[in-house]
Amino acid sequence: MVKAVTESPKRCAWAERSFLECLYHDTEWGKAVHSDQRLFEFLVLEGAQAGLSWLTVLRRREAYRRAYHGFDPEKIAKFGPKEVERLLLDEGIIRNRLKIESSIRNAGGFLKVCAEFGSFDRYLWDFVEGVPIQNSWKTPADMPARTELSDRLSKDLRRRGFRFVGPVICYSYMQAVGLVSDHTVDCFLASETARAQT
Repeated sequence: MVKAVTESPKRCAWAERSFLECLYHDTEWGKAVHSDQRLFEFLVLEGAQAGLSWLTVLRRREAYRRAYHGFDPEKIAKFGPKEVERLLLDEGIIRNRLKIESSIRNAGGFLKVCAEFGSFDRYLWDFVEGVPIQNSWKTPADMPARTELSDRLSKDLRRRGFRFVGPVICYSYMQAVGLVSDHTVDCFLASETARAQT
């Protein structure tokens, strides 16, 4: 009798490097996010990633959640010099003054966008008219670091006073919150995402 062999599903290559990246890939990356609080969380984390690996950020995510009051933009927007110094001493997060100060500035900008559009969700998803972009990349090398759309989002956010929102960071953000689905064609989630959109 031949024993059945259970193989793990094929994933995007980057997700195979660690358990945290695999879990994040399977449960979050590329899935549509509509919660303003989660959208703000990813905005903070993507800004923190600049120049670093996503795994570095994932390892610190829970520490960020504690230090940033559950990513509550209303609380963070009120942070002053004392909170900045507290965060700079927090070994659980990325202790970069510019990134910390920009996250506080961005919280204020985030609240202004919510007041103008009713929610950050509405503002953000208007860039894709509410429908995620489904790409069909064969390899990670085919995937762009930025696009015309991420350029537009970056330009608009910077016009509104946001920092650490360059086109490359914005493209990563769009991937993270599901505006763009960039699972490579051989990934088991590529077909699932495509079916969900039909």
